[in-house]
Amino acid sequence: MLYDRDIREPLFDFLETVYGKIRILEEKRTGRARADVVMVTETALYGIEIKSDADTYARLAGQVKWYDQYYDFNMVAIGVSHVQHIEEHVPDWWGIITVEETKEGPDFYLARRAKPNPKVNAVRKMSILWRPELADIQAMNEMPKYREKSKDFVVAKILERIPADILARQISSVLFERDYTEIAETIRNYRIEHGTGKAVKKKKRGKRK
Repeated sequence: MLYDRDIREPLFDFLETVYGKIRILEEKRTGRARADVVMVTETALYGIEIKSDADTYARLAGQVKWYDQYYDFNMVAIGVSHVQHIEEHVPDWWGIITVEETKEGPDFYLARRAKPNPKVNAVRKMSILWRPELADIQAMNEMPKYREKSKDFVVAKILERIPADILARQISSVLFERDYTEIAETIRNYRIEHGTGKAVKKKKRGKRK
């Protein structure tokens, strides 16, 4: 029996083989659900739910609802125990990846390619971005900085001004550059630059004796 922990890393290798240049974000808050995997390609975001042989369909209906609001494409990666019934639980635009246990390790097969998600909500998708990442997109398009405006206001202006196909590539571009190790400093610097926060001075540490 394959568990989630057995599937993840080999799945990422498989996705890279199929889709080429990708960035993987794990355990991404998605409304009231949590996406196991968000795959960033150069033109789109993919939400991927993992259902190992040890999992049930108990929460899948709710997960499908939330994934469909956030991502351009969605897929489910399933253990072979779910093969017979998975199509009853996901919409026909969801892709399906099967994973089978072999002596050489997990073996993946793209049983059904994902189609464009007709329910994706542009505002929900944009909410994935941090405020400094929105600022990067504003700069790319020579937009005003809107220093005193809310994130919702900025998102609305971006959606109003930038064509969808261009924006999709720019969203992917900033997510490819996202650095979780520097996020606290990035946000602090953004707030200082835009007058929404105070500089935090680092204390000098004395040498240990």
